[in-house]
Amino acid sequence: MMTDVSHPILVTGAHRSGTTWVGRMLAADADTAYISEPLNVLHRPGVFRAKVARWYQYICDDNEKDYLPAFEELLDFDYHLWDEIRSIRSRRDFLRMGRDFLIFYNGSLRGQRALIKDPFAVFSASWFAKKLNCRVVVTVRHPAAFASSLKRLNWKFDFKDLLDQPLLMRDHLESYREAMTSIEPDDVIGQAALLWKAIYRTVHSTREANPDFLVVRHEDLSRDPINGYRDLYAKLGLDFTRKVEATIQTSSSSENPRELSRSKTHSVKLDSRANMENWKKRLTEAEINRVREMTADASNLFYSDGEW
Repeated sequence: MMTDVSHPILVTGAHRSGTTWVGRMLAADADTAYISEPLNVLHRPGVFRAKVARWYQYICDDNEKDYLPAFEELLDFDYHLWDEIRSIRSRRDFLRMGRDFLIFYNGSLRGQRALIKDPFAVFSASWFAKKLNCRVVVTVRHPAAFASSLKRLNWKFDFKDLLDQPLLMRDHLESYREAMTSIEPDDVIGQAALLWKAIYRTVHSTREANPDFLVVRHEDLSRDPINGYRDLYAKLGLDFTRKVEATIQTSSSSENPRELSRSKTHSVKLDSRANMENWKKRLTEAEINRVREMTADASNLFYSDGEW
């Protein structure tokens, strides 16, 4: 199959919503180059030379001059080797440089199709489609599962990262200002529910304006990964080979752990079906009810009453 290099792929959605799994499984196609989180505030300068100051950095026509040239270089597999060398502070940094340089080198040499996995691009998905010609895949995970994941890891979220972005507030989040300013700094469950609602109400409105966006539920892929990914591959023009199928099977097998250790939060080897129900054990009944109440006018766009 010919690689459609003119249409890079963006895999996005809230963090802890399966973007890594989906990105890795789509990148099992040998003609894709997997590039991880250029909009992460801790991204490596060799991969992406623009500075990113905020989590969920929003990009639109009004501020694209700060990001568009860097993304064009990334999609041309232009690796900034000397910037990376100057930033190395540890053995881990050195090993990452080797990994990333090889991805960019192979991408350029073999004419691969770039696949950007970046949850922090979710508010900017329309811009990626319009300005970078990306095919967009958005992952959705049940709000209670999202909240339980953040609770387990004790990952708090500072809404100042969103509030301090006037363009993002103007275009998408102004109606959440009061809720974001009043949420308690240690309220992981409340933060998770509010962030999920803000993200996926935006995803819903963005999808209405961009009907070619592929919105996939983490639960549907977990329940039937082979057929779910086969369908995604067909829609994205990727080559679903036997090797790809084996990779997907290995990642989701019932022989994998039912739950990942905290030291392996980005592993893609998990018993996908068993993992679907973990939130019912991690959250109390009161926490589940709170998440459901806080996300009601967004979660009903993606999940039925019976899925609570």
